[in-house]
Amino acid sequence: MSDEAPHLLTEEDGGILIATLNRPEKLNAITPQMMALFETALHHFRDTPELKVMLIRASGRYFCSGADLRSGGSVAPQRSGSGIRENHRLRLNGMHRIYDEMEHIEKPIVVAHHAMCVGGGLEMSLSCDFRLAARSASYAFPEGKFGVLPASNGVSRLARIIGTHWTRYLIMANLPASAAKAEIMGLVHEVYPDETFAEDAMNFCRHLAKQNGEQMGTAKIAIELAHDVGLAQARNVERMANSVLMLNPDYLAGMERYVQGIGGKGKA
Repeated sequence: MSDEAPHLLTEEDGGILIATLNRPEKLNAITPQMMALFETALHHFRDTPELKVMLIRASGRYFCSGADLRSGGSVAPQRSGSGIRENHRLRLNGMHRIYDEMEHIEKPIVVAHHAMCVGGGLEMSLSCDFRLAARSASYAFPEGKFGVLPASNGVSRLARIIGTHWTRYLIMANLPASAAKAEIMGLVHEVYPDETFAEDAMNFCRHLAKQNGEQMGTAKIAIELAHDVGLAQARNVERMANSVLMLNPDYLAGMERYVQGIGGKGKA
């Protein structure tokens, strides 16, 4: 058994589960071990009510350099179109299954890019609810150099997030993006100074952890549904979601406090 450190480390800070990619000497290239540990952490986050937010971060000079092509997790079982398609769907270190679960969990998942994030690391990040970047972070999909597509979120999820305009830039033009450009694209939500990035990311997660859990989970589902249907049905999604949330005792108690605050102090 190798003395190599675990490829993923986890810790808890209040209601925040922190998962850290931990192969700095290999630029945090994704391995079967890393994804297995990540899936275990993800399920722990999902199944533990006290955990409100999951933060994904990394150590070293890269956030992630993509899949470790020497680890065996990305090898196609056969040289046929159907075999390759099945390999993408069922193998690749379980990425498709794991990324789907990230999107289905009704809690916020945040990823913090302190440095370069490419390939499979960026595809993982696309299934997170929030993407934060340090100023020195940058993004790219190297698959185009090999004449293929990033096929585990790199087209499907990317186009949903930043639209076809910028997806062409990253995929067809095969050009990298700085953190500043990624913010313009809508790929990341916030860009923070390198010097304060770690604490800024934690403060963002602490803010999320204070939000109403029922509202957050319902919003995660409603936003995806509203994106996929026409305007009339999207409004129905809003109404259906609020018809549940407005019966929540938390909402009723919160509204009562708000009204009393306005009446008693002249402000909320």
